Amino acid sequence: MKITPISGPDAAERAVRALGLDEAATDLFSTEAICASLRRAASFLCPATPRRLVDAVLEAISPLDESCLVTRGQVAEQLDFLVSIGDLVELPRREDRGSRQLYLAPPSYVEKAPGQYLLLGVRPNASPLVDEPVGAEVLYEGHTRSIELAPEVGPLRLRAAGLREIRREHWLEHPRADHAAAVVAAMRQRLDQAAESGDVSGLTIIDPRASVHYYRGRWRPPADDDSGDFVARRPQAYGADLWCLVRIECGMPRALLDLPVDASDVPACDEAWRFQAAIDAVTGNPQVMHVRSATGAPGSRLLDLFGPVPGWAQRNLELVGTPVSRARGALISYRVPMSAIGEMSAFVTDMLWMHVREEGGVA
Repeated sequence: MKITPISGPDAAERAVRALGLDEAATDLFSTEAICASLRRAASFLCPATPRRLVDAVLEAISPLDESCLVTRGQVAEQLDFLVSIGDLVELPRREDRGSRQLYLAPPSYVEKAPGQYLLLGVRPNASPLVDEPVGAEVLYEGHTRSIELAPEVGPLRLRAAGLREIRREHWLEHPRADHAAAVVAAMRQRLDQAAESGDVSGLTIIDPRASVHYYRGRWRPPADDDSGDFVARRPQAYGADLWCLVRIECGMPRALLDLPVDASDVPACDEAWRFQAAIDAVTGNPQVMHVRSATGAPGSRLLDLFGPVPGWAQRNLELVGTPVSRARGALISYRVPMSAIGEMSAFVTDMLWMHVREEGGVA
């Protein structure tokens, strides 16, 4: 057998092709390829911890990433998006309710509009979600996959391919609207009833005084002058850091409550991000959605988010918008029809108490 060496760029192109993507239109370090790599890793490794999937992807692509284009944080962010939209499901471990694992979500679809279908789920062993008999190519845009079929045959072909329909109303389920102050009060009441925590090694908190325009920069260890209730993460021996609420007095943890608290099948980060949005609103530092013009896309606007949102909020965005290359400083950006801007602005204002900033003014 003859072994022929190939260059790093050639290996990266072949890897993109193996992921089912067009190597002429994308590269191994794009959002589309990172998400495809995560789905592929999950198809072989799940059930698995988030850390294991991130490690597997970094191990595969890092030797080809000569310019250090991809960081652990970026891969972890994309994994959060896959969980939020429903490609993967986060559930407690049976043997340890305190830690959580990711599982493959079943192959499914949601109708975005007649003839347009958002594809969800992951098949084991890197099997394609849909194959050639469906009659159309899968479109990869950011962390999402979709397909366009004639409305009269689309659902039939997708069901024949083994995908189940998720009804829009079920996919868009979300908590009831409430005042931010009420959500914060409920959080504090839970911490009032929590046991003494003692010292928590490796604890990090979201600083409510830090800029809401730079999510990663909001995370830090507790300081001596910190007192109050915070969204936090704490390390565990195996798996990703756990999400929690923590009460701190003069820099020392006094009470701690692991998330989720409302329902065990809800991703812990969903509760954490909604709690943080409520804290930000109450402290006069609300999170922001920026609305701006979409050059070259008449009839559309671009929405920029600077921090993560719960999965139910992201699913609303997925149904009306399309992920695009994010603006400088944004965590994620979407292209959305102008007709949907008012409804989406009202949604994030009512549910996450955001400040909607219109380019050239305030929405």
